[in-house]
Amino acid sequence: MLQYNIRGENLEVTDSIKEYVEKKVSKLERYFDTPPSSEVHVNLSVYNDEQTIEVTIPMKNLLLRAEEHNTDLYAAIDLVVDKLERQIRKHKTKVNRKFRQEGAPKHVFAELEREAQQYQTQTIDDEFDVEIVKTKRFDLKPMDSEEAALQMDMLGHNFFVFTNANTDETNIVYKRRDGRYGLIET
Repeated sequence: MLQYNIRGENLEVTDSIKEYVEKKVSKLERYFDTPPSSEVHVNLSVYNDEQTIEVTIPMKNLLLRAEEHNTDLYAAIDLVVDKLERQIRKHKTKVNRKFRQEGAPKHVFAELEREAQQYQTQTIDDEFDVEIVKTKRFDLKPMDSEEAALQMDMLGHNFFVFTNANTDETNIVYKRRDGRYGLIET
């Protein structure tokens, strides 16, 4: 069962808003073979007349994240859930196609788990100060470069670090300026 962490910025999160978010996001559970048990992070904010909702669902094999802006908060919630649903379907279709091609059994989504984050500030070298304002720690899941590129696209990032399933080495896929993908092997 999903656990909800709903926060409001310049907005009071009423019971009706909370219930609506939980009702809509819980519909995503139908895409999982086993009931997911994780925390769903929901940030609601209002600036001027624009309502913003950001939903993050950390999973063991995938990080689902979507953001929407609308003048109507309930419409924004509906739109963000639609985005998350498309991400899940896209990922599940791609993974199932890959496993069918390799003759492996049907892919089953793993349990959701939290993304560990640690914030710290570090100073490197006396003459050249660099301030590290955020540190992220995560487990590198073995996957091929195609799956890593898919993960990167779904996160909206320009690069993605992963363990190459074929070589067991740490690799990085990145988006090139021409829109194609690059692979850095260590």
